[in-house]
Amino acid sequence: MIEFRNVSFTYGAMQGQRPVAAVRNLSLAIPRGSHVTLIGRNGSGKSTAARLMNGLLLPDEGQVLLDGMSTSDDDSIYEIRRRCAMVFQNPDNQIIGNTVRDDIAFGPANLGLSRETILERVEKSLEMTGLAGMGDRQPHELSGGQKQKLAIASALAMEPDYLVLDEATSMLDPAARQDIMDLVLELKKKRDLTIIQITHHMEEALMADHVYVISGGGIAFDGTPAEVFDQVERVREEGMAVPSHLEIARSLAKRLGQSYNREKILSFEGALEFVRQLLGNPGPLSGEVAVCPAEALLSGEEVIRVEDLSYAYDTSWGKPIAALENVSLTVSRGEILGIAGHTGSGKSTLIQHLNGLIPARPGTVEVLGRDLSDRKVIREIRREVGLLFQYPEDQLFEETVARDIAFAPLQQKRSPEEVERMVLRAARRLDIEDILDRSPFELSGGQRRRAAIAGILAAEPEIVILDEPAAGLDPEGRDLLFTDLMTLASEGATLIIVSHDMEVLTRLADRILIMKEGKNAGLGTPGQITASAAFLEEAHLDMPAPRRFLEEMAAFLPGLDTCYFSADGAVRALLAAGGVSRG
Repeated sequence: MIEFRNVSFTYGAMQGQRPVAAVRNLSLAIPRGSHVTLIGRNGSGKSTAARLMNGLLLPDEGQVLLDGMSTSDDDSIYEIRRRCAMVFQNPDNQIIGNTVRDDIAFGPANLGLSRETILERVEKSLEMTGLAGMGDRQPHELSGGQKQKLAIASALAMEPDYLVLDEATSMLDPAARQDIMDLVLELKKKRDLTIIQITHHMEEALMADHVYVISGGGIAFDGTPAEVFDQVERVREEGMAVPSHLEIARSLAKRLGQSYNREKILSFEGALEFVRQLLGNPGPLSGEVAVCPAEALLSGEEVIRVEDLSYAYDTSWGKPIAALENVSLTVSRGEILGIAGHTGSGKSTLIQHLNGLIPARPGTVEVLGRDLSDRKVIREIRREVGLLFQYPEDQLFEETVARDIAFAPLQQKRSPEEVERMVLRAARRLDIEDILDRSPFELSGGQRRRAAIAGILAAEPEIVILDEPAAGLDPEGRDLLFTDLMTLASEGATLIIVSHDMEVLTRLADRILIMKEGKNAGLGTPGQITASAAFLEEAHLDMPAPRRFLEEMAAFLPGLDTCYFSADGAVRALLAAGGVSRG
């Protein structure tokens, strides 16, 4: 097993930086063959605990043991790392091969395996992770999600006994994320693989045998998924969320004064069955159910126009990769446009055309009435269009957070007084005033993301484009971030948000663009885009859980309005329809 005995770890104390206690007196034991999940706020110590498990970090106090071997024992460390593989949140931190196949082969080759065995493991890992046919590509030619799969494939090729996943599915689309979860759970059964997973996807935590809620470097509370998520207030106090189907079932039971079985409602299907029984177990209906009402669309000045835009990436191994094909759309001033699609669908490529990072040819891209085919225009337009990349921490480079945020205003030749005002305003909006004097490189992943976004907003652009802005953030941090961003929209800014999270997009966006294999597969209001589960499934996306729950119930409740995208809204709709059905 993996065992922590009163383990503590502090960052920065030996490097002259401000000491940050990341893990404090942590004790836990993870049995072999189990699936354990660590959840908690950004900066709570989860990732530090993960790095302590295979000796990437050594404890300042206490002991970390793996199968009885101490990570502090130099004679055992290589065997510990062979047995305990780790996949990081950012795959670029662990991809080293010139090609996908080379990267996967690196680990087995260092184990001294035969060529035949190495090749066999490479092909098996490619197939398991959905990368078959991509072995000759260079890693930089992959999308962010495909890089995540490569990092996982490289870890699996080592055939470890323990697999630590540190937010390893955070950048994957829902279908790919489910594929990875299915894969690791299958390996757990077939090979007795021990899985230690750090995640902010609460649905993933439901699949675990045991859940630890980490807070302040220690364990706040723990238990089975049913035990943990039944403590709703404690979960929320620690910055986590409760999966929608659990929230719907519990809230309905509370309002109707009924008890519930926490184990039964743990699964989506169990919660559905419980709610049907709670509402009188109505039978299937033959009549029509309610449909979504028409949603108002913004009509105003056009600030972005894209026509017949196509783009292909050159490759070192063969023909170019088509990333975009005849994409057209317009965006109105003040609109919130969501962009969703499977990993590699062309989302990031599309938005990089909107501030001229990638030239538009063939096709036309006009922003704020100016054609981006003119290089002089591109230089000017970048002052008006802020772009946050998929890994915003790559945009941080200054000595302190304050100086990083100040960079764009300084480039705009603002006065010292204006720069200070813009920095403080952006910092307040992102709630990072207390870390302005710290180095960006000693922050947690969530803090870095907020600092990078503040650097974009400090320039006060008219159009803000965000590529997966909430990836890697805890649920509370995600909600606070989007609340902050909504104030931008209320002040007249135009927002474009790329995300795999359909629950977030349907709650926030005026319209949603669905990308599929480089094409515009659909563009409409949240109600229109989520009207067909089959359409979303083809695009490798999930229907938002609250609406999916309502759609399942619609066959049993006459007049049920399914156009709700929050658990509270779903409960109101079910109570209204349930009251009608029971007369």
